[in-house]
Amino acid sequence: MRGAKSAKWVAGAAIIALAATACGGGSDEGKGKGGDSAKGAVNANGIFSVEVGEPQNPLQPANTMESNGSIVTDAIFSQLVDYDPAGKLEMINAESVDTKDSKLWTVKLKKDWKFHDGTPVTAESYVKAWNWAANIKNAQTNASWFADIKGFTDVHPEDEKAKPKADAMSGLKVVDDYTFTIELNNPLPYFAYKLGYTVFSPLPESFYADPKAAGEKPVGNGAYKFVSWDHKKQIKVVRYDDYKGPDKAKNGGVIFKNYTTLETAYEDLKSGNVDVLRQIAPKDLPVYRSDLGDRAVDKAYSAIQTLGVAMYTKQWKNTDPKVLQGLSMAIDRDTITKTVLQGTREPATGWVAKGVLGYQPNVAGDVTTYNPTKAKALIKEGGGVPGNKIYIQFNADGGHKEWVEAVCNSITQATGVACAGDSKVDFQADLDARDAKQVKSFYRGGWVLDYPVNANFISDLFRTGAAGNNGFFSNKDLDKKIKAADSAATLDESVKGYQEIEKELVNYMPTIPLWYYKVNAGYSEKVQNVQYAQDGDPILTEVQVKK
Repeated sequence: MRGAKSAKWVAGAAIIALAATACGGGSDEGKGKGGDSAKGAVNANGIFSVEVGEPQNPLQPANTMESNGSIVTDAIFSQLVDYDPAGKLEMINAESVDTKDSKLWTVKLKKDWKFHDGTPVTAESYVKAWNWAANIKNAQTNASWFADIKGFTDVHPEDEKAKPKADAMSGLKVVDDYTFTIELNNPLPYFAYKLGYTVFSPLPESFYADPKAAGEKPVGNGAYKFVSWDHKKQIKVVRYDDYKGPDKAKNGGVIFKNYTTLETAYEDLKSGNVDVLRQIAPKDLPVYRSDLGDRAVDKAYSAIQTLGVAMYTKQWKNTDPKVLQGLSMAIDRDTITKTVLQGTREPATGWVAKGVLGYQPNVAGDVTTYNPTKAKALIKEGGGVPGNKIYIQFNADGGHKEWVEAVCNSITQATGVACAGDSKVDFQADLDARDAKQVKSFYRGGWVLDYPVNANFISDLFRTGAAGNNGFFSNKDLDKKIKAADSAATLDESVKGYQEIEKELVNYMPTIPLWYYKVNAGYSEKVQNVQYAQDGDPILTEVQVKK
């Protein structure tokens, strides 16, 4: 089963995509896990549809950090490795990924893989793609994911206005057609896990003739090949019959159907106009199980949602973290998850999701426990909320309005601090506002794990300059400790280092943890064998279309 997905921000309230985790995350064997109901004859070439929104950026692997785009790029591109349900590395396009010192890595490729244009996937296909993605001139959203590689700062200087000193990272070397080496700046015990992220995809030679056009009509090496993109309407892919990976499609293709509201998508599911949903809107959570019967999905898995703090604003730039601690304690997570979210979430007690290697319970202490008295005291002790009003930015197409209002009401009733939602028309607009540093106060953050190690929830979100650091939090001491954890001799030692860092996050409050997730979704009578991976997304290649 293909379980890994990209690290990314997710659009929906009721689902957040996540990689397969080291400790599982709950398989929910039996009723409601997603799967077969009334099996029928199969049309092996049948096409089915999936609910999505409009991708934020062109479909370039290194330029996608949100769920609407990544579900498509993950269908079109395959990476070197993936993870099984237990979090164990699986070789996909790679024959092997080896190291003796965690600093110099040797990758050997399987030799019979081809891109959808018929050209071979070689070592050069990876090395050239990574160098292009890392180069600051190409302005790729996920360029920082290559920062571990020696020579990254030569192609991507810290000063964003500076010109790169080189066109290629010195740490990447092509040995032969199907072998290349990766030299890192420092030993990184979990580096092989990172290679399952979409940013590390290969690119065909045709890409470089016109990268912008290639983002509109991507040519990949994955289970599906691109057919068309009718913006804000649908994207179509079809099965790639020459695909050599273990996850060959059991259907003829997928139509990613664009919706601006989850409520509309749910009505279309009931009427048979869309086949697979990734999420159910909060409004429909009380009824979807009775509406769909055994086609309703209710499956536990590992994921977390937070309130991201716009640290660059006047409100938070020099504000005492005690104020954020107080706001956190003003949120009645228990009541909101049980009522507004219909028991589909569990209150978070830390920053790392359950089931992840290095997860530790109750690491935030009292800060995530509802306590109005202490909340008011902490806010006062910290000097108060500047302006005495906060905003929570969210995307209107993701089913967030209800819980945002509930969180605001909880904060205001507990502390007297005014709170209002700041709605953006869709997820693309939400992300664009974050990138442009236009968040007024807080933003809804739902992070997707791409490798089953706690570093992904800490380094990739709170390290200075990290691609996922939308709040632009920065702390030199924390950066030093992250670097030390990354340089540990073994994976276990690295994980322990990050556990110690997580314990300190309560002193900084780079985000306010809210809750962990479950998959609450459903599918139509037209399809069967609809399974949801531990990342929360439907496993597209496993879906069967009934005759």
